Amino acid sequence: MALVVEPCPLDGLLLIRPSIFADHRGYFYESYSDKDYRAAGIEADFVQDNQSFSKKGVLRGLHFQNPPHAQAKLVRVTSGAVYDVAVDLRPGSLTFGRYFGVELNDANQLQFFIPRGFAHGFLVLSASAIFQYKCDEYYHPSSESGLRYNDPAVGIEWPDPGVPIEISTKDLRLPLLKDLKT
Repeated sequence: MALVVEPCPLDGLLLIRPSIFADHRGYFYESYSDKDYRAAGIEADFVQDNQSFSKKGVLRGLHFQNPPHAQAKLVRVTSGAVYDVAVDLRPGSLTFGRYFGVELNDANQLQFFIPRGFAHGFLVLSASAIFQYKCDEYYHPSSESGLRYNDPAVGIEWPDPGVPIEISTKDLRLPLLKDLKT
């Protein structure tokens, strides 16, 4: 498989365009091949796959796990469309507190690699979306944390999904960047 890997403005974030083989019947592509991803410089040893289903206007995040259980993620959308965001929380990083956002959908088939040290979240833009992600560390409830989606210090410009945004009570209580212990 020939991957096209594009670096993002924040060091370590990568957009991945897999080779898609399409004809009048549909398409086929390898959504993951360890040897190809390693050849592209993605060295994560993925141990867990997750999937979520969400309705239009649902915003999930911004989530991360604290060390020693920090997670790298490889994310994609298999149905629908989302605006996907990663925020740099790496102490000492030149881009600490900055974000990068990209639309992932079932038409563009983009994948987004998010290394350890980033908060991650997404907003559903389509009627519904199925979101899949690989993690290189297991979920540890005692290590989970997050960053408030509307922190003015980060200034994420979330697109208007055309319906009121719906956020869990837990995510509404996440701290601001200034209150995080990184």
